[in-house]
Amino acid sequence: MLLDFSFKEKYNIDDLLEIMKILRSPEGCPWDREQDHKSIKKSLIEETYEVIEAINKEDNTLLCEELGDVLLQVVFHAQMADEKGNFNFADVTDGICKKLIERHPHVFGDVKADTSDQVLVNWEQIKSKSKNRKTQTDKMLSVPRELPALMRSTKLQEKAAKVGFDWQSVDGALEKIDEEKKELEQAIKAGDKKNIEEELGDLLFSVVNVSRFVGVDAEEALTASADKFLNRFSVVEKLADERGLNMSETSLEELDKLWEEAKLTQSK
Repeated sequence: MLLDFSFKEKYNIDDLLEIMKILRSPEGCPWDREQDHKSIKKSLIEETYEVIEAINKEDNTLLCEELGDVLLQVVFHAQMADEKGNFNFADVTDGICKKLIERHPHVFGDVKADTSDQVLVNWEQIKSKSKNRKTQTDKMLSVPRELPALMRSTKLQEKAAKVGFDWQSVDGALEKIDEEKKELEQAIKAGDKKNIEEELGDLLFSVVNVSRFVGVDAEEALTASADKFLNRFSVVEKLADERGLNMSETSLEELDKLWEEAKLTQSK
């Protein structure tokens, strides 16, 4: 190996930065050299979700590994930016350090904040001032469109609610679901694809509103329902196999009976 690199028993962040620099060099890796911010942007999302998976599994070994993968993405983007003279990893760390100091005046200054709620209020005020967000619309526009739709919807509704644009109780939110459901049914009857998409979106948005009122995370709730569907479907498939039934050739009525049987099996 011609590269000037020292192997160690234990590596640190400086080593990671050096390794990334080597990988992007002419003597490094062809694939790493070909990448840019856009080509690897989805990797950051994937790695972040794998961190969430490790947390949900309460697997500390996996969590440590996946956090490293997320850190790699940060270093990768910083190295590419450094090559173009835009910024480097030191600028990234400097920026986040300054932000943390600025947004914790109750720790690094003389502002008083004895509760988490007070901390969050201060955080939002400082953030709005530093980002020059003067109106509530400015604050809502700051919610990334790239967020998962359920999460983005929740955040937009929360920000609207802070200026009183909200139902008085969950009853209003529930009634809205009925209203949007009827409008979706009308769009389906009319066969208007564009309107169907719009009304379906309105219905989903209304459901998120209810989840917010009752203190349930819509993203987590839908994930749990998807898990439940998958588990129940696997039981249906197993029952069909045990009875010599080909699911694709079995009537929906018969499959529904198996579904109800699966529900009873899982409820025991």
